[in-house]
This record gives sequence, C-alpha cells and structure tokens, in this order.
Amino acid sequence: MSKLKNRLKTFTTFDDWRKEQMKDPEFVREYHKLDEEFELLEMILAARLEAELTQTQLAKKAGMKQEAIARIESGQSNPSYRTLRRVAAAMDKKIAFVKK
Repeated sequence: MSKLKNRLKTFTTFDDWRKEQMKDPEFVREYHKLDEEFELLEMILAARLEAELTQTQLAKKAGMKQEAIARIESGQSNPSYRTLRRVAAAMDKKIAFVKK
C-alpha cells in the first residue's frame, strides 16, 4: 500500500498544473482567449440543470444523441449556431447576442 501512496504523490492535480502554467504570460493570453467559449459551455450546462434534464433527456428533446450533448458540454465539439438553437429550444431558451 505504501508503494501506491508514493506513486500517487507524484501526480499533479489540474489546479496545481494550471497555477504553475499561469506564471507564463503566453499561456495566460491563450487561456483567456477561451473565456467566452467556457462561459457558453457553462451556460448550456446550467440551463440543462435548471431544466432538470439529463443529457439523454435533453438530447431526445433536441433530436440528437446523448454523446453530442456530452461533447458540447465538455467543449469537445464546435457546435453550429443551428445546433445551439436546437439545444436552447429544447430547454425553452433562446440564444441572444449582446452588444459589448
């Protein structure tokens, strides 16, 4: 058991890794370029949870597969505006553009 504990100590958590990377100005610039994308993903997830829907239920309402919803929420896909509208409509939401 002690060998396992020693091996686990060599792993870095994501938060520790990110904290170290944030010391690099180039990393910080690239990281913040994704802020709006992450904000959108968080809004989609929050809307789904507010609607008390599972990914499977949302996918069915949007006429999609659960895997597609999972990819959208995790940032692994780049959904089209049309797809985002379908997802939003399935949660009785609309997409709006806001002037900065």
